[in-house]
Amino acid sequence: MIRRTFYFLTAGLIALSCTSRKERTENELTMAVGTYTGGDSKGIYTFRFNQETGEFKALSDAGISNPSYLAISGDNRFVYAVSEHGDGREAVTAFRFDKENGALQKLNSVPAMGADPCYIITAGRHVVTANYSGGSISVFPLAEDGSLLPASDVIRFTGSGADRERQEKPHLHCVRISPDGKFLFACDLGTDRIYVFGINAQAHAGSEEKFLKAATPPVFHVTPGSGPRHITFSPNGKQAYLINELSGAVVAFDYKDGTLSEIRTIQADTAGARGSADIHVSPDGKFLYASNRLTADGIAIFGIDRTDGKPVKAGYRLTGNHPRNFIITPNGKYLLVAARDRHAIEIYERDEESGLLTPTGKEIPVDSPVCLKFAL
Repeated sequence: MIRRTFYFLTAGLIALSCTSRKERTENELTMAVGTYTGGDSKGIYTFRFNQETGEFKALSDAGISNPSYLAISGDNRFVYAVSEHGDGREAVTAFRFDKENGALQKLNSVPAMGADPCYIITAGRHVVTANYSGGSISVFPLAEDGSLLPASDVIRFTGSGADRERQEKPHLHCVRISPDGKFLFACDLGTDRIYVFGINAQAHAGSEEKFLKAATPPVFHVTPGSGPRHITFSPNGKQAYLINELSGAVVAFDYKDGTLSEIRTIQADTAGARGSADIHVSPDGKFLYASNRLTADGIAIFGIDRTDGKPVKAGYRLTGNHPRNFIITPNGKYLLVAARDRHAIEIYERDEESGLLTPTGKEIPVDSPVCLKFAL
């Protein structure tokens, strides 16, 4: 508790030692951090991070309960956050965002319409959440000022999976837009399915048209008991990569026109921890990274074959406890890990040739960090 209580003092001292007093340059990124607030965290924190030097400084914060996942609008003017609760307090909140100083001004909150929202994205004039315990996804139109309007659609799913304890019902864990902007993919950890929806870009607040409509085919199945959690796409848009929480497997797909075609399955978690979490491709498209929790907490590293997009094991980096989420700087030089139970964001330097990660010895103290986003 003493360590957490002195967060701002610690952050301030480190900021002074790590960042000189100067104007923000093109290499200084604004980063938003979502947290769990059961300890001393206030909610969302913002930082300046220099992607060339690894230096940082604290900027601002905003009070909100359990903002476990964040989305920054494409124009960097707004931040949207879930409040991950399953007791009636679950909500989605909109903030006006000043990228220059990291300030967040609350606009409004609306009910999430699904228990334990754990993922959120912006999609043009809409925001979409994945609701874990609710087994659903919720669609929210946006007003002209960036604030949230009540949900226009809640899509609920049915079914169960092979694992009777973890897959007793649908557990939506991720929603992602395809690189071509035409489809939304929704990962259901509870039923080993990836649902696909076509996006109606003409839908807007006040229209009677649905933003999402089941695609053809409407669903892809993965191996029973896998527990699909997060999906990401290669920079060239030709491949998709799925991390499965329960099996610890990464599944690589060829992607085209809303269709996934499996090309390889490879293990990220070889310890059987059943806690794999997040997945990202490096900006240069050469490497794939996946986080694992609960045992041998760390980041699995894969090379990506440039001819066919298939992942090949390249290494492993142990990290602090519970690396739920991580992020790579746009220039590819650093990988930052939100180590939830270590109460720190760890900073690793990434070798562009081997893909391997080296600790820098620098870290950003934050209570229970679980989501990292750069304003690009």
